Amino acid sequence: MTDIEERQSLLGNVNGESEAEEPGKQMSAISDPTRLLHRIVVLIFMCFLGFGSYFCYDNPAALQTDVVQDMNLNTSQFMQLYAWYSWPNVILCFLGGFLLDRVFGIRLGTIIFSLFVCVGQVIFAAGALLNRFWLMEVGRFVFGIGGESLSVAQNTYAVNWFKGKELNLVFGLQLSMARLGSTVNMNIMGWVYSRVADLIGSKGPSTLGTALMIASVTCFFSLVCALVLGYLDRRAERILKKEQGKTGEVIKLTDVKDFPLSLWLIFIICVGYYVAIFPFIGLGQVFFIEKFNFSPAEARAINSVVYIISAPASPFLGFLVDKTGRNVIWVMCAVVTTLAAHMMLAFTFWNPWIAMSLLGVSYSLLACALWPMVAFVVPDHQLGTAYGFMQSIQNLGLALISMAAGAILDNRGYLFLEVFFCACICISLIAVVVLYLVDFLQAGEMNLSAAARARLYEETRLQEEARLQKEAPSDSE
Repeated sequence: MTDIEERQSLLGNVNGESEAEEPGKQMSAISDPTRLLHRIVVLIFMCFLGFGSYFCYDNPAALQTDVVQDMNLNTSQFMQLYAWYSWPNVILCFLGGFLLDRVFGIRLGTIIFSLFVCVGQVIFAAGALLNRFWLMEVGRFVFGIGGESLSVAQNTYAVNWFKGKELNLVFGLQLSMARLGSTVNMNIMGWVYSRVADLIGSKGPSTLGTALMIASVTCFFSLVCALVLGYLDRRAERILKKEQGKTGEVIKLTDVKDFPLSLWLIFIICVGYYVAIFPFIGLGQVFFIEKFNFSPAEARAINSVVYIISAPASPFLGFLVDKTGRNVIWVMCAVVTTLAAHMMLAFTFWNPWIAMSLLGVSYSLLACALWPMVAFVVPDHQLGTAYGFMQSIQNLGLALISMAAGAILDNRGYLFLEVFFCACICISLIAVVVLYLVDFLQAGEMNLSAAARARLYEETRLQEEARLQKEAPSDSE
């Protein structure tokens, strides 16, 4: 690590001295970065890193009826709270990934993004307290600056610590904790709002703002996790004597034009899929009330089923993908199942628990299989930028679709909205099929079995060791 990077680190030793510890020597299993127990500790903080962001992201959905009534909004205005979250990330996710790779480094960048999440949520709550909807929009904008970039940092941390046979499982665990945050939000924020209303004696902007301010505590908890994770990552880097960017290659903004076709197809799958998930959940509460005559409490419960199922299913499905490989096939299964679920919601009156349960399983499966594929097609020094660009495009889609969904709902109703979501999923399905063909023709790594991928990694490791041994004499000179 360079002297400049050393000075930039917030988490280094005060006197700048390196640690004398060596992995495996006079160190307990929990303090040795090479041991599984230590990596499990790191994974715990890594998972909680995004808990606050995901908990607060869907605060509007959990309180949809209350937000609309207390702030006197229509559906289009309500969906602006999601659009304003997504707009900054059209650019900033990409820049956030670039800053992680080139400027801040993973540790400092993660702390900065966590601070934005905390400040944004406080501004959002203050806007409600002051009965200023424009201030709530500003809060969601600031919250968005940190929220998606923090996800980029979380993904980059996961690859740095767990690239190999554990990566799909780790992505599943991270998704599980994120969805746990969303699930708790969906099921507890209505209760929090009611308790605050009882204490104040009436409902209104002050009640809404107080409830949202209470929710901000989760964001500060995640900031603490970012600080601890940064310390552990810094310590491991010193003990293992490894530097960020092992190859010495540096990411450049112009590298984006050289991203492979398979990565662009992953981007299309991501956008086409997620725009049919998050905007739907954002509007789902009223949908279940109007179409299926559910009570508000029942509507909140079923609207959170996707997250409830995702929390326990994601680690299991990530483990399954790790053991079998074939990521592209799993992604295809997830997209087809999601399309079936949306068609059930659109064209039948079957019990919606069936469709929402399918949606929960398929959503979990796609995240476990899709996001790790980025690490299969770009080098390590470009990971932050690649993940950032992926989330930038995703947020552009979410911002546009959130606005379109609100307008469609106000003008044409839920049936047209569901048909629109089905069309988005069909675009994602076409991209999956093309990705399968491209990977097959290029003999790529994305759809290899777990055993074949393990052999490939072993061959790569041996080749790297041979290269280092060959270069060792010249280095000593």
